[in-house]
Amino acid sequence: MEEEKRETQNQLAEEEDQIVNPWEVAAKDGGKIDYDKLIDKFGCQRLDQTLIDRVHRLTGRPPHVFLRRGVFFAHRDFNEILDAYEKGKKFYLYTGRGPSSEALHLGHLVPFMFTK
Repeated sequence: MEEEKRETQNQLAEEEDQIVNPWEVAAKDGGKIDYDKLIDKFGCQRLDQTLIDRVHRLTGRPPHVFLRRGVFFAHRDFNEILDAYEKGKKFYLYTGRGPSSEALHLGHLVPFMFTK
């Protein structure tokens, strides 16, 4: 299993100039990660100041510190969540995070803190 995973990663690394997956983040020849390319690859949109300002306008509170400080740089469907909030519709947020072992670790805090 571990051997297959390594082989798949090696094949992907040869095909692309950068690799981003749960096990590795690397750019070819020591280059930098192209976040715009990641946004396109994963079907996201850039999280811009207009969207952050909309959060402030709709909630009447300063946006979460992770938004204000650029911890997140892209999103999927955040506009739809804000549209629902603006119309008074109910919705829920789900982190999609589960424990990667028998216990949670510090890496789980970022999505938990933001979702809260």
